Amino acid sequence: MAEDGVVTLYNNTAITDTKKNPVSIKVGLAQMLRGGAILEVSNTNQAKIAEEAGACCLAITEPNRHGISRMPDPALIKQIKRAVSIPIMSRSRVGHFVEAQILERVGVDYIDENEVLAIADEDNFINKHNFRCPFVCGCRNLGEALRRVREGAAMIRTQGDLSGTGNIVETVKNVRSVMGEIRILNNMDEDEVFAFSKKIAAPYDLVAQTKQMGRLPVVHFAAGGIVTPADAALMMQLGCDGVFVGSEVFDNCSDPYKRVHGIVEAVRHYNDPHVLVENSCGLAGEMAGLNVTEERMEQCGE
Repeated sequence: MAEDGVVTLYNNTAITDTKKNPVSIKVGLAQMLRGGAILEVSNTNQAKIAEEAGACCLAITEPNRHGISRMPDPALIKQIKRAVSIPIMSRSRVGHFVEAQILERVGVDYIDENEVLAIADEDNFINKHNFRCPFVCGCRNLGEALRRVREGAAMIRTQGDLSGTGNIVETVKNVRSVMGEIRILNNMDEDEVFAFSKKIAAPYDLVAQTKQMGRLPVVHFAAGGIVTPADAALMMQLGCDGVFVGSEVFDNCSDPYKRVHGIVEAVRHYNDPHVLVENSCGLAGEMAGLNVTEERMEQCGE
């Protein structure tokens, strides 16, 4: 009976019983999304389109991104939860554990501690072991990814472009950086792993586990600038387990279902050129609003 009453204390507040919510269960829940596309949505209409198009999960974001970006309105989360039957993910600011507590209480399936939002704590990330809900965290290199895993992240999101311009160059750069470091690690002698873990400022046990597995120890998605089926297939062929697709795919689009469905199919069949050709046809007009023009870059820089 004494063990049943053990809780983890966080700021003198009982958050959850970690014995009933071990990291292995959270990682398993994140594995359920492997091989899928996670769509960012900001209203119920977009949510229904994404679900019909085959999205594996919905990431709820605020429709207005001007000023300080915070977690979505819990009322919006509840509204979308009632409208769809697939898992729901929502964002909290980096280090803002109270926003995470609210999101968990609302009943989201996953929490994204997201650097796209305003940062609440510049020095400390959320202690994700204190929550029942699996967390998603961003990274730009292997060391950053493994530090987030040590904090309790059940999924890693290699982040690229943050401005929503449809430019995939940063995402490709960062995914290649993570995959390249893993390949270097795989070819190392066992004695060299200690120095390598120190160099990338990552926990040795997780570095050793990554070397043994030949990949990150948790599910690895890519995000930023993924707006076409070809973009999604590129991320998958580079070694990612899935992709995040920004809400910009719904903007200035006469048929968002076709665009989203094409990306979902490209993730599922990323090695099949016939499927990629079929889902890339007829999207030139749909992608017109996502060209990285000088005017669009200036607007994003404001």
